[in-house]
Amino acid sequence: MAQKTLLIGIDGLLLHRGLASGKAPFLKELKENSFYTDIRIDSITISGPSWSTILTGATNEQHQVIDNDFVGHQLHLYPDILTQASLMNPQLRTFAAAGWLPLLDPASAAPIIRERKHDQIEGRHKVFFKDGDFLGYETVDAEVAEFAEHHISSEGPDLSFVYFSQVDECGHKYGTLKDPYFEALGRVDQLVEKLHHVVDARAKKFDEEWLVVITTDHGHLDEGGHGGESDQERSSFLIAYGVGRKNPQWKIPIAQHHISHYILDSVSTLPS
Repeated sequence: MAQKTLLIGIDGLLLHRGLASGKAPFLKELKENSFYTDIRIDSITISGPSWSTILTGATNEQHQVIDNDFVGHQLHLYPDILTQASLMNPQLRTFAAAGWLPLLDPASAAPIIRERKHDQIEGRHKVFFKDGDFLGYETVDAEVAEFAEHHISSEGPDLSFVYFSQVDECGHKYGTLKDPYFEALGRVDQLVEKLHHVVDARAKKFDEEWLVVITTDHGHLDEGGHGGESDQERSSFLIAYGVGRKNPQWKIPIAQHHISHYILDSVSTLPS
């Protein structure tokens, strides 16, 4: 039976506050019926450092990403989880979609996820990215989700990463106590639910086992903003559940740099 994994990143989400708003009923249901743990972020509470840690399994001290400029980074020493999976099994098909350019754009100062031109040419790696800073993350998140739904439904990649950023964008603009932050979460909640339905349909149609993992990179202050050492800024979480298989039972506590290792443990059992 084919085993596949989808990692969903929701940038800047204070999950407990968001669920208390009532705007994210699907994420609330997932939290209650999945493997769940809170995570305290030990690294720098900025997107560049945190996503580098989540996606490579390297600590801040190792990858040396200290901000969103990526100056002096050592990511060339620490491949992302999709690249690691392809090194374990060159026949694996991987996919990533995001609206924040440092995650995927080879013209950016990073990117965290490697381009892998040859694998793209050979059809083993697919990427979709747009500039959410320029076009707006509400618009781009919807496009990311639409492309991901189509690609996952039609191609069933073995390991995928899909990223949404409008929650973080609204946190910066309006803070985390006002309606725009929760309305953005409500929209992302619907996008996550649509991805779930695509995965569920594939699992049933093709007799596949799916692991879905959802996390965030950092929290936010009440007034918006992050990068400091407060408990609220260091707040993260991990939701993981099975579709066509049992939920994982991972050992806790879990740190951000553990996430990719747990995912790769499941990917490593995929058939050649």
